[in-house]
Amino acid sequence: MTFTWSRREALAAAAGLPLAGLIPASANAAQKVRDQAVWTFDNLTRIGGVEAHAEGAPTLIDGPCGKAVQFDGVQDVLFVEQHPLAGAQTWTFEAVFRPDGGNEAQRWFHLQEIAPAGAPPSTTRFLFEIRTVGTEWWLDAFVTGPGYKHTLIFPEKRFPIGQWFHVAQSFDGKMYRSYVDGQPQGEAEIAYAPQGPGRASIGARMNKIDFFKGAVREARFTRRALSPEHFTRPKA
Repeated sequence: MTFTWSRREALAAAAGLPLAGLIPASANAAQKVRDQAVWTFDNLTRIGGVEAHAEGAPTLIDGPCGKAVQFDGVQDVLFVEQHPLAGAQTWTFEAVFRPDGGNEAQRWFHLQEIAPAGAPPSTTRFLFEIRTVGTEWWLDAFVTGPGYKHTLIFPEKRFPIGQWFHVAQSFDGKMYRSYVDGQPQGEAEIAYAPQGPGRASIGARMNKIDFFKGAVREARFTRRALSPEHFTRPKA
């Protein structure tokens, strides 16, 4: 699969605008500012206005809509000192990325609740993962916390490595769903409860295992469940 950008997206890319500026005109701009956060991976020290630091040697590359961070699948990871969906009761978690092969299990975007000082470590988290075999990959979306734990993974729904994709997971108050390029991958009813403050890792799980080989351009975090027509993404 190869993305073809809409005319509006292509013009924005040429002007250096982020993908997150491409919300349809019908969306309420004030609500966008209030309940969305955008992380653009165009540097290694500050992502979405939040402090970040790299370990290993992730690098900046040119992607189809600007700079992106490339990870080697061995030691590269980027930590961002925020859990952007902390406290959200409903949500959409989106990312634009390019998987490039590598190990079979790759946990490439991790949002982790951090327990208060003196409390046992928290296991409450979101994960975007992939499974890679040969020249194909498939999505693994995962969320867990007190009273809920669910994985959306469908090995029969495979995609080619080496190309840019949009992925999303969302929760509307009842149903947990995952998407690739706006196409539903699966869903399940879960008893979700909001997660607490924490931090994020990109390129590996928080404890620096299951490294990702590929690149990440952007993530968007919305405190409501978006339908695919409101995703920020290249048009397939």
